[in-house]
Amino acid sequence: MTRMSQCTGLMIAAAGLIAAPAPAALSAVERKMIATVEAEKERSITLLEKLVNINSGTMNPIGVEKVYQAIRPELEQLGFTVRWVPMGEVNRGGHLVAEHKGAAGTKRLLLIGHLDTVFEASSPFQTFTRKGDTAEGPGVGDCKGGDVVMIAALRAMKAAGTLDKANIIVVLTGDEERIASPVAVSRRALIEAADRSDVALDFEGMSRSKGKEMGSVSRRSSVAWTLTTSGHPAHSSAIFNEGVGYGAIYEMARILDGFRAQLRQPGLTFNVALLSGGETASLNAGETGGTLAGKKNIVAGQAVALGDIRALTDAQDAATRAGMEAIVARHLPGTSAKLEFREGYPAMPETPGNLKVLAALNGINKDMGLAQMAVLDPLGRGAGDISLVASRLDSLAGMGTAGKGAHVPGESIELDSLTLQAKRSALLMSRLGGQPRGAAKAR
Repeated sequence: MTRMSQCTGLMIAAAGLIAAPAPAALSAVERKMIATVEAEKERSITLLEKLVNINSGTMNPIGVEKVYQAIRPELEQLGFTVRWVPMGEVNRGGHLVAEHKGAAGTKRLLLIGHLDTVFEASSPFQTFTRKGDTAEGPGVGDCKGGDVVMIAALRAMKAAGTLDKANIIVVLTGDEERIASPVAVSRRALIEAADRSDVALDFEGMSRSKGKEMGSVSRRSSVAWTLTTSGHPAHSSAIFNEGVGYGAIYEMARILDGFRAQLRQPGLTFNVALLSGGETASLNAGETGGTLAGKKNIVAGQAVALGDIRALTDAQDAATRAGMEAIVARHLPGTSAKLEFREGYPAMPETPGNLKVLAALNGINKDMGLAQMAVLDPLGRGAGDISLVASRLDSLAGMGTAGKGAHVPGESIELDSLTLQAKRSALLMSRLGGQPRGAAKAR
């Protein structure tokens, strides 16, 4: 679900700063973490290659579990108790849940990533390929690169001794790219983990805008919708006449143009992704295409469209749904229409608590000699699992890698970003994890 951009001069400069001796603002323990990440760079890339070469398309539950089996020993050797949460009841691969128990009374961290990718076993894009400072492969950035960032950071914490007292839960879901319904079932483990945590860090791709690294403290919602329209198939010479009416495609066109003309507002999008219409029309089971039949001289009897809504707030989402339903209800003569919404991701609004976590990360950026991160416009990235728990705890997204082409063949990662983000993550988790829990979570 993450949009990535091309490497910039700023990123190259940042990587150069990290390769140099660490600034004096860092403690000896923090310098050890940075040195560990650097020393284990090739180990991390080797692990990434192993994970990417395992197909784990969302609808390949066997492959998803194989990725779990590859990651499990990485966490167990760090002292985590790791378990597999099967999701066969919702026809999906399961989730990895791992817990590390540390000192009492300190902040509890929730680390979020995912095991699955958009590339199913049928995709021709299946292999990790290293090309100097970059690498290509299915899910290399979304989100296997982020999973490796997480592991590299935890290994650095272990080497420096900061992991020993840290309370951390890791949840890597198996169906982030095509979340199963009901969400109450498919995200039960994640929600339970959030309710026992204080801060959530999401390891999907690094946030950038105009070449600058940004802090992602809010995300828009993502809800899918399906619109079906019906008409009376008849000879085309009778269209618009009483008893025949306008047909399914005119009704579809009226509704979709009504959405465009009447519902647009800042921060809101509602895309139409697939459309099929004719005497008969349908979408396939995977909703990646469809079929239609008819002739140019027959009034359309059926049409179907699939799309999504992305809103800044849940209130904006609710108002948009109501507006769409009102437009659908005004049928052309001789037609009918039905609009259905599915479960999806709620909005993740900006909160004082989220800004506090970003401020902590910017403190690390300052101490590492890196640029400060401004707040990313939520239009700059898609929805994700962290949105389902952000109402429960302070949250920050985008701790994963940089690259380009997420979700399409040729998806790539900037390998230097893997080590850069692992260093930031190790320091951030160590600093946050050493703080007292406090009486309440900051919202």
